[in-house]
Amino acid sequence: GNAFFYLATAPSFFGKVADQLGEAGLTTENGYFRRVIIEKPFGHDLASAKLLNAELRKSLNEKQIYRIDHYLGKETVQNIMVLRFANAMFEPIWNSNYIDSVQITVAETLGVEHRGGYYDTAGALRDMVPNHMMQLLSLIAMEPPNSFAADEIRDEQVKILRAIQPIPAQDVPHFAVRGQYGAGGAKGQFLPEYKAEEQVAKDSHTETFVAMKLALDNWRWAGVPIYLRTGKRLAERVTEIAIQFKKPPFLLFRKTRVDDLLPNQLVLNIQPNEGLALRFGAKVPGTLMNIGTVRMNFEYEDYFHKQRSTGYERLMFDCMLGDATLFQRADMVEAGWSVIAPLQEAWKSGKVPTYSAGSWGPAEATALMARDNREWNEISETKRYQTVVPPKST
Repeated sequence: GNAFFYLATAPSFFGKVADQLGEAGLTTENGYFRRVIIEKPFGHDLASAKLLNAELRKSLNEKQIYRIDHYLGKETVQNIMVLRFANAMFEPIWNSNYIDSVQITVAETLGVEHRGGYYDTAGALRDMVPNHMMQLLSLIAMEPPNSFAADEIRDEQVKILRAIQPIPAQDVPHFAVRGQYGAGGAKGQFLPEYKAEEQVAKDSHTETFVAMKLALDNWRWAGVPIYLRTGKRLAERVTEIAIQFKKPPFLLFRKTRVDDLLPNQLVLNIQPNEGLALRFGAKVPGTLMNIGTVRMNFEYEDYFHKQRSTGYERLMFDCMLGDATLFQRADMVEAGWSVIAPLQEAWKSGKVPTYSAGSWGPAEATALMARDNREWNEISETKRYQTVVPPKST
């Protein structure tokens, strides 16, 4: 008698379908569970998200609603909490005393393909930031929950989303940039501009790239900038979270080439290669005290011999079990939309910078980091998984 309903429909039908299921008595729980899974987008702004939540609650209670985001089914995403809270070496340094900055990148090499009709009304900001990226941010930054019960974890996640300092509308250009891909090339292949894609308006101002700087107004993360970037037609397909640690005082090594030593970094690779990469300093073999940067890499597939999944398998199974840990709650959805509301308002008009398809986005994104004397983490297969050549002896 148990059943769940998967609403793979246009978002405008979510409320209507839920109402009809309710009128047919299919959402009434009499000794059996009745659950509804809905796909993003959960609204298109804060007001519509609140309206959708209200519509769903007419025939469902919150415990029956499962808002699915396949990113949260990825093993590396689920491992964030284990990494932090099950390993004593990480949690004590997971704060502003040791961490310099955090970067979250969700990059795609594909364009809009055959989704131009949808994407041209959505854009990168609405499509990725209030859901995928806010979920990754909340898991990285949350406080330890009292238990791994679904609501205990989601309570801590929503606290983080509410702690994000709002960006005043007049300051949006200083904290966020957007871009739209123009013609370019990658691997010897010509890539057309966004406006040449199917079902895209020839005068479209829709952004296909977004980068922003956020700050959390709480004790653990005070003073630690969090940078987000996402886009289509970028140089590589990768989703990663890079935790950049502060440089130690190098007085002990003042007579060595410490200028070449990069700060410690922990990278969580979410796709396409699920795993972790750690960067640290080590002495170069030899008679002189020279320091080199080395990397250690762990991949789930190599170690556990498990094939990658899309994430949907795990999430649908969790729905059957009634485990809502990896699903968004109504207050989380609304908090995510609140973060980007000033950007949506500021970007209703104005010129959208372009970037070459196959690049890492517009120059404005580089400038966003340069203002803080930082740069985006270099994402490259050769850089990420091979040991950096140590400096020559002097």
